[in-house]
Amino acid sequence: MPASTNPRNEDVQLILVSGLSGSGKSIALNVLEDAGYYCVDNLPALLLPQVTGYLQHAGYTRVAVAIDVRGGETVNELPGLVAGLQDRGMDARVIFLETKTDTLVKRFSETRRRHPLSGAGRTLTECIEREREMLADIGALGQRIDTSELSPNTLRTWIGDLIRVDRSRLTLLFQSFAFKHGLPLDADLVFDVRCLPNPHYDPKLRPLTGKDAAVAAFIESDAGSRRMFGDIREFLENWLPCYVADNRSYLTVALGCTGGQHRSVYFTERLARHFQTGFQVLVRHRELETREG
Repeated sequence: MPASTNPRNEDVQLILVSGLSGSGKSIALNVLEDAGYYCVDNLPALLLPQVTGYLQHAGYTRVAVAIDVRGGETVNELPGLVAGLQDRGMDARVIFLETKTDTLVKRFSETRRRHPLSGAGRTLTECIEREREMLADIGALGQRIDTSELSPNTLRTWIGDLIRVDRSRLTLLFQSFAFKHGLPLDADLVFDVRCLPNPHYDPKLRPLTGKDAAVAAFIESDAGSRRMFGDIREFLENWLPCYVADNRSYLTVALGCTGGQHRSVYFTERLARHFQTGFQVLVRHRELETREG
């Protein structure tokens, strides 16, 4: 139901959901609808100002709109339209979902759905790559989420975390991952900790994770691990002011090891604790959450 009549631009929260077909946009919209947002799916980009204005006039202050290649080539106009809404004082943010091509091919094969760009003699892989090109500029507008390794439940949790943060401040998102499962597509900065001693080779530590005290003690006993932590912490401390000055809303820092269970999880947890006093911090453990989800 509408929250008020004729709210001001600055009172309206608009979340734009975009991304590749099959990446989980329907799940994201469902989470937003459950959170009280009025949701519109498959809106042609050029209608965004009119629809937003109509809903604002009707008293809606929390609106979510999905815009992607189903609306045709006009999706290219979206960056300018978002900038126009922001210039009017509206809190317009973008959540962009992306997924690896091989994962999308598997999802389309399992559901037997047609890709919206199918036809014109294109293969499914060619459709996905063409879609990726068309949406490239939109992905840079807001928070990207790589859903390649995520279960639906994990994606729901991550979307819920994002919509609760204060948009006026930089959100630091620390994410652990396994290099053997590929780089996360949504990472802004990536640090490789595979060169450090691996707890995996200790039978007592193998079933544990970087969240456990025994694994933390193992890593902290190594001088090289302590030095690397200090170097990464110092790098972030030195350069975070530049990202803040660039008006970034989100910065995703990814820490990777071989299996995404011990070293990367430890570094992610410890960096998050260090920076949470000065920033909004979110923590993700891609492999652990995939396993649990």
